[in-house]
Amino acid sequence: MKNEMELKFLSVSKNESFARSTVASFVAQIDPTMDELTELKTVVSEAVTNAIIHGYEEREDGWITIHCKILDENVVELTIRDEGVGIENVALAKEPLYTSKPELERSGMGFSIMESFTDELVVESEVGKGTTVTMKKQFHQVKTVCH
Repeated sequence: MKNEMELKFLSVSKNESFARSTVASFVAQIDPTMDELTELKTVVSEAVTNAIIHGYEEREDGWITIHCKILDENVVELTIRDEGVGIENVALAKEPLYTSKPELERSGMGFSIMESFTDELVVESEVGKGTTVTMKKQFHQVKTVCH
């Protein structure tokens, strides 16, 4: 089954749970396990929160776009894009415990969490133009057979 959706919303912190729930509802059609759904919701939360806090520096007038594709029966591609300040050094930003906002008590684990809960993570960014985070996750469906 192939399917896709796109969601665009303002960079308001309250929209993070909306984004997480919307993506989870969309992906529910491939019948993921609860653990897989929790991991997906976590990576959406991390990417959207990064866009709000780092991309738009908590300004509430930026747009975040999520594009979600079901590529086949159990592979999902998720792209989360902002048009914020961008990341100067993506490799440094992906380092565990690195944060550009220590004063906000950020853990610096966002990209590490995204990497551990997905099969593929690509971060593209241009200073002054924004950041695009693309993740792929293979879902290992458990089929229930009734006798």
